[in-house]
Amino acid sequence: MVYTRSGVPGGPTFVLVHGIGMGHRVFRDLAVELGEAGTVYAIDLPGFGDSPEPGTALDMPASGDYVAGFVRTLPEGDVVLVGHSMGTQVVVEALVRHPELGRRAVLIAPTVNDAERTVAWQAWRMVQDLAIGSPKVLWLGLIQYVKAGPRWFIAKLRQMLDHRVEDVLPQLQADTLVLRGEVDRVCPREWVQHVAALIPHATFVEVGGRGHEAMIRSPQPVAGMIIHHTQAW
Repeated sequence: MVYTRSGVPGGPTFVLVHGIGMGHRVFRDLAVELGEAGTVYAIDLPGFGDSPEPGTALDMPASGDYVAGFVRTLPEGDVVLVGHSMGTQVVVEALVRHPELGRRAVLIAPTVNDAERTVAWQAWRMVQDLAIGSPKVLWLGLIQYVKAGPRWFIAKLRQMLDHRVEDVLPQLQADTLVLRGEVDRVCPREWVQHVAALIPHATFVEVGGRGHEAMIRSPQPVAGMIIHHTQAW
């Protein structure tokens, strides 16, 4: 399933990749804002949102190939890959394995913190983050997690935890904006700063007063930061 929002002709093409347990619907408000600058595609990774399970959970490199295959179906243009949470791992793999896809990337709340790469730690951090989340974030998250189901969620979680994104980040050549919610319990500041430092061309920015779901409660200021990043060239 792909959500599309047509925007400014000649503007960038934003491809939005969600995190674990989520789907394209979490990007609806963000897509409206980004549609003021370009064309937006929010995709469902296999087994999430409205996309059927493929039978076997794709690891992060294969998920990157999946996104690359989708991007190649789009009209030619300036593509900006935007990943949130686990989606950042997918975006990194897509651009490292297929660098011709785009010159710019946005990583929102990049996972997985290398000091807490276990199911127990990640579950605890997510509970802590949800405790400060808005009703909108909680409701959207609940709907998407129910859709995914526990079996598929756990299968994908294993793939997410096994992936060492820090080994791949130095190969990322895209100009990258790395965003972190100021009170994100899942992605500590030190980890996200480390992520940005590993990327040859990266800028680290914190979003004040936001947690892990930095762009769900309301699309601003994340949308403005992304648009500014695309216009910085």
